[in-house]
Amino acid sequence: MVRRGEYAARGDYHRSPDPDWEFYPTYVAKLEIVRRWLEALPGAARVLDAGCGEGVLVEEYADRLRIEGIDANYSSERVKAGSLTALPYPDATFDRALCLDVLEHLTFEEQPRALAELRRVLRPGGELLVSVPNLAHLQSRVHFLLRGRLIRTASELKHPGDRPVADYIDLARRAGLTLVARQGIFPTIPVLTHLIRKSPARLRPLHRALTRLLPVPGWCFLNILRFARS
Repeated sequence: MVRRGEYAARGDYHRSPDPDWEFYPTYVAKLEIVRRWLEALPGAARVLDAGCGEGVLVEEYADRLRIEGIDANYSSERVKAGSLTALPYPDATFDRALCLDVLEHLTFEEQPRALAELRRVLRPGGELLVSVPNLAHLQSRVHFLLRGRLIRTASELKHPGDRPVADYIDLARRAGLTLVARQGIFPTIPVLTHLIRKSPARLRPLHRALTRLLPVPGWCFLNILRFARS
């Protein structure tokens, strides 16, 4: 097992996420959506989890799907070390692919290459499920109106490729992918957003209620995007 980057510093933190982590409710809500998508796949489906970190989903679904993981900063028995900008697989290898909370960690120059690679390794008719933070979420827009700048979803060092979600969709289209479905998680209502991040575990029901009541993807902190490869 090899850990680099944040995994060297924080360990396998996705395995048992801290309920006091400010993004804990969003992380849990994302996994609920991803698991429903995976559980609807036939057992013969070959799936790539690109940028899978510790390979939590790879291990969870290894007995049900033909799933494998790759990550630039982690390798283990089930996770291969490799770059998303040069995936070590032949063309049209996979029926489905995941790329969860990864693109924002790449530079603007790397993002189109990664999306092109993901399309390349998908079979015609295959699907790619992507999750990305949205630089232009609601509170960020309000902040821009009042202060003249958007609220980054993380520091420039951690998220060098931070973008509004519409930009990610445009990049994917240019890579030859067609948007099939889009879902938002956590509309960032000012004041309420601050409270939830201060008490994420206790106010998780409020986080969930906001997502159900105001499911406007452009207002939401995180977007789940489903693309098809023609």
